[in-house]
Amino acid sequence: MAQINFGGVDETVITRDEFPLAKALEFLKDDTIAVIGYGVQGPGQALNMRDNGFNVIVGQRSGTSSWDRAIKDGWVEGETLFSLEEAAERGTIVCNLLSDAGQIALWPMLKSKLTAGKTLYFSHGFGITFNEQTNIIPPADVDVILVAPKGSGTSLRRLFLAGGGLNSSFAVFQDATGKAWEKAIAMGIGVGSGYLFETDFKKEVYSDLTGERGVLMGALAGIIEAQYQVLRQRGHSPSEAFNETVEELTQSLVPLVGENGMDWMFANCSVTAQRGALDWKGRFREATLPVLNELYDSVASGKEAARTIERGTTPNYRQELDAELKEVRDSELWQTGATVRQLRSKAAEKVEAV
Repeated sequence: MAQINFGGVDETVITRDEFPLAKALEFLKDDTIAVIGYGVQGPGQALNMRDNGFNVIVGQRSGTSSWDRAIKDGWVEGETLFSLEEAAERGTIVCNLLSDAGQIALWPMLKSKLTAGKTLYFSHGFGITFNEQTNIIPPADVDVILVAPKGSGTSLRRLFLAGGGLNSSFAVFQDATGKAWEKAIAMGIGVGSGYLFETDFKKEVYSDLTGERGVLMGALAGIIEAQYQVLRQRGHSPSEAFNETVEELTQSLVPLVGENGMDWMFANCSVTAQRGALDWKGRFREATLPVLNELYDSVASGKEAARTIERGTTPNYRQELDAELKEVRDSELWQTGATVRQLRSKAAEKVEAV
């Protein structure tokens, strides 16, 4: 455990130096880790833990695409792959990695498998924080912990295979055994975290829902659509509008900001770009601050959770979602993007051939 200064604020951070993999393996040597759900986070976390040497099993409904994916990933029916019920029964650490709607639907079953001394693990604070709406209230005699990788399960797995790791937050909601804190850290190391920073369930879900609806996805998609629309309305071609809005952002600038920071980016671009960015960033900040505060209030009030539960449990939600996504996919903006990606891929193939 180390105290790291982030912008003038000291925070508790755990790295692999303070809590190496060997220590995590020793701490959880007697545990069976049951990953319940093999959708978004399940595969990355389960495979990373398996590769790291932990005793992992997977619970998933048979006959589903996720079950087939688990088989393809090397999980063996009756040995390391079981029904949701049997995996939850066998696990001493039960990782509830179902969707939020799935967690609500399966909670009565899962709760019945949580005997005294077991550990209930989440990668999202949603179910616990909004328990008045989800009814997810754990028994008092189990540990309840959280490890939340700061990215998709796909990215978690990809970085692990490349020798890196996504940073993750961790939290303890309930410590029935006196060992919950160490369990959370050991699990965080096990799933392949770069480093771990401490939070609580409420802060995790508030920041997560705000981030997804804000900069990470909602705001990003919205501002991309707006700039593309402006350029097209002002006479620019689809290719030019897309390249100036998306391609340069994703293929050039964002990777460099991730590697070096925004200050480095400002210092290493043309004076024209530098001056324009510095002059206009304040305008965008002031314009979006009220929207982001409104968003945070909506998250904190439970409105966003209610909306998620309401829509996620609608019988025909999947069909409605497919229609919404098709509208995005078929738009000129993202049809242009598909063509640009094809051209980029062909160019890369030619370079590799040379």
